[in-house]
Amino acid sequence: MCGIVGAVAERDVVPILVEGLRRLEYRGYDSAGVVVLNDHAALERVRVKGKVAALNSEVTAQNLRGALGIAHTRWATHGEPSVSNAHPHICRNSVAVVHNGIIENHEALRKQQRAKNYPFTSETDTEVVVHQIYDYHVEKGMDLLGAVRSAVKDFEGAYAIGVVSIKEAGRLVAARRGSPLVIGVGIGEHFIASDVAALLPVTQRFIFLEEGDIADIYRDRVMIYDDAGNIVERPIKQSELAADSVERGEYRHYMLKEIFEQARAVSDTLEGRIHKGRVLIETFGPQAEKIFPRIEGVHIIACGTSFHAGLVARHWFETLAEIPCSVEVASEFRYRKPVVRKNSLIVTISQSGETADTLAGLKEAKRLGFGDSLAVCNVPESSLVRESDMCLMTRAGPEIGVASTKAFTTQLVALMLLVIAVGRYKKLSPETEARLVRQIESLPGKIEHVLQMDAAIRLIAEDFADKHHALFLGRGLHYPVAMEGALKLKEISYIHAEAYPAGELKHGPLALVDADMPVIVVAPNNELLEKLKSNLQEVRARGGQLYVFADEKSHFENEPNVKVLDVVESEDEISPIVHTIPLQLLSYHVAVLKGTDVDQPRNLAKSVTVE
Repeated sequence: MCGIVGAVAERDVVPILVEGLRRLEYRGYDSAGVVVLNDHAALERVRVKGKVAALNSEVTAQNLRGALGIAHTRWATHGEPSVSNAHPHICRNSVAVVHNGIIENHEALRKQQRAKNYPFTSETDTEVVVHQIYDYHVEKGMDLLGAVRSAVKDFEGAYAIGVVSIKEAGRLVAARRGSPLVIGVGIGEHFIASDVAALLPVTQRFIFLEEGDIADIYRDRVMIYDDAGNIVERPIKQSELAADSVERGEYRHYMLKEIFEQARAVSDTLEGRIHKGRVLIETFGPQAEKIFPRIEGVHIIACGTSFHAGLVARHWFETLAEIPCSVEVASEFRYRKPVVRKNSLIVTISQSGETADTLAGLKEAKRLGFGDSLAVCNVPESSLVRESDMCLMTRAGPEIGVASTKAFTTQLVALMLLVIAVGRYKKLSPETEARLVRQIESLPGKIEHVLQMDAAIRLIAEDFADKHHALFLGRGLHYPVAMEGALKLKEISYIHAEAYPAGELKHGPLALVDADMPVIVVAPNNELLEKLKSNLQEVRARGGQLYVFADEKSHFENEPNVKVLDVVESEDEISPIVHTIPLQLLSYHVAVLKGTDVDQPRNLAKSVTVE
């Protein structure tokens, strides 16, 4: 969601700050701003409503310069998108703050601060942060580090903050609780950011702050204090990402680039994890051999696209390994009183590893003693990975488009590896394991084949340009695929889309079907095919227009009101992965025709780090 960048150096840091914000645009935002301590030891700020490009124009026009600064892209929570609500926020021209997260007790703090005559110029919860730090720093005479350490004790909620003061040039203080923050280590300079991607042009060496850490950062040194106030050492990690890994290249949009990267991404997910037709248990960490044999059930916690991946995995766990599996939306799990089977494996799924509800769900499961935990994630140093007993990295690489594509397919591949590994100790035979391994090893080639459908899908997308609603249907393993297809279409084209199990048509949704309601069908060649065909006749009889993504051997034919797109033949277990990709392409091309912002759809953020 919101993005933070900060820097302290001997050179002008404004270009670094603005470029860092540009690289965080994929997270979603509505306004942007930067503040520096200029050559006259004064705070100079520029803020805009809208894109980083507009901020860059203003920064250039005002010739903003400074060797110490912080910058921010904001995704509105408290207060509408506006210049006055944009970060950084400044108190009495002395202290400036950027902030990700939500201060839940901001109203109580605001009341206290109003009584002290602190001015409020925004509707944000962040303004109480800068006033509280100023109060300790200026009014009570603490140095900037002491002021931040005192102020954060007053905050309830989640935060990642960067703070600078006119009284202490060359000093940047950062703190995190519940929101990610990293320190970039340069040569004679240091940086902060909410995502390593922001800093790749200037460094590939990073320190990942832990929960409750506060960092005292200078050009030539960094000191980190833990939650108890002790000085601690956090390791410096070398990022394997290249600075150009988040560029679009020849593609019009990041989303299209990421769709076409899926064959390679799946290959990367599998690399080094299979040997002689068997999944290597070591893939899941040193504890796996001890944990997996005692698993009696699996409980998956996730949100959005990751939740859909979990629904597919439930079918695999129960059908292939005969292990009971529950899947739950993280935001619901954390607020009820769940009952989880003894010796359950708690599986969390998140692209970013910073999804607030999923993190909170994991912490609640651990508090209740529900069992061992495993994270399926794309970001190695994320909070979710650090909080879990085991992890399986998807290795999808940076995913910039808000609508997830390669993250979803690599999650599914990773979950299949998990099903095989855990199932080996249950009802999954060596012969079945070998068969499944052959299937997943065939996926990169099948994905390349599916991507050749791009031109044909672009043509049928024209039928959707004037539509306002759509219905997606699937059965069994492919109902979650239909759900994911509907989510993609609504996310980026703003067409209202719903997914149903095809057998539920006659129980209500059939009332919606008419010539203006396109119906998209996922039709693999399996034991449910004939039942699915019967369901589709119900649509045809009501004048509905059908778009059928059918297995090559399903024997669907084009006829009036039925357009068939043949998908490469694939075995039933891996067909959810194969059939997902045409739906991604359909959503993409419809959005392009409708002229929406494909990579940064309105109101959405890539990494949902607030509740």
